Amino acid sequence: MKIGKSRILLFALCLALATLFGAVTAASAADLRIGILIYKYDDTYISTVRNALNKALEGKAEITMQDGKGDQATQNDQLDVLIERQVDGLIVNMVDAQAAAGVVNKIKAAGIPVVFFNREPDLNVLKTYDKAVFVGTNAADAGKMQGDIIKELWTSNPAFDLNKDGKFQYVMFKGEPDNPEAIARTEFSVSQAVENGVKLEQVGETFVCNWDTALAQQAMESALAANEGKIELVIANNDSMAMGAIAALSNIGYNVEGGNKLIPVIGVDATDQAVDAINKGVMSATVKQDGQAMGNAVAEITLNMISGKAPLEGTNHKYDASGIAVRIPYAPFVKK
Repeated sequence: MKIGKSRILLFALCLALATLFGAVTAASAADLRIGILIYKYDDTYISTVRNALNKALEGKAEITMQDGKGDQATQNDQLDVLIERQVDGLIVNMVDAQAAAGVVNKIKAAGIPVVFFNREPDLNVLKTYDKAVFVGTNAADAGKMQGDIIKELWTSNPAFDLNKDGKFQYVMFKGEPDNPEAIARTEFSVSQAVENGVKLEQVGETFVCNWDTALAQQAMESALAANEGKIELVIANNDSMAMGAIAALSNIGYNVEGGNKLIPVIGVDATDQAVDAINKGVMSATVKQDGQAMGNAVAEITLNMISGKAPLEGTNHKYDASGIAVRIPYAPFVKK
């Protein structure tokens, strides 16, 4: 069967056009530029989100990621540079969520789509800009799951009541004074446990340790020096502070792998270090905050917005009641 010259030419033309279209598409993806501002690189959980973002955006955009080093002024300067470079999209993990108004106004003036994540700004501020979305969690859920874990620990092991007074004496490690997630986790971990029927009594002050392992270890050492034998439970807003508390406990013979003295310690994040500690029996539980899922969601939404699509088009995500925020669910994590 012979194929006419005209059909051969048409086939060759179609092939050439397809090749050209593919090349243009690839070039367009490579030409996309996304600026990413991180509140600080050495936050263990945020590192998982950073890795997920890098992987999700690989080959789809050129990214410039900056470390705010925990300083809002530094992050403001970094934002100015990215706006000056006329990036196509921005991803922002605020150092200080209360400074969001100024940040949003700058981005709005530049007309750049932006996805804020993790550290939640006032959503009413974000609503002033129609190209802004937030991806985070429902912080109260993490606290409530900690409260449910506390109930399970209390009922499953009467030996945790060291002084046999029918109360769980606890110390609390809070991330930051005004951080909405820290506030919610601190409040709801206790209120949920009490609602579950556990009698709790706080020992000493609430230790504000800025999510940091070393600061939590120092605070726990002070708490133990003043209250050794009186502390029956440690509640921490994140795993890094939980690990700091465990380090202090291990120095006096508690929470040592294979040992027989354990003070229950509960965190949030399910970092690799915390999961390992739970599996070794030196940490009781944590609440998983899915950094991989958060990074993927942020990447998907950002790429949609840059391309002019609706933020959630073609994704499995939904807005919460605010109409501007996507919530990544938590899950309790205990030894399997």
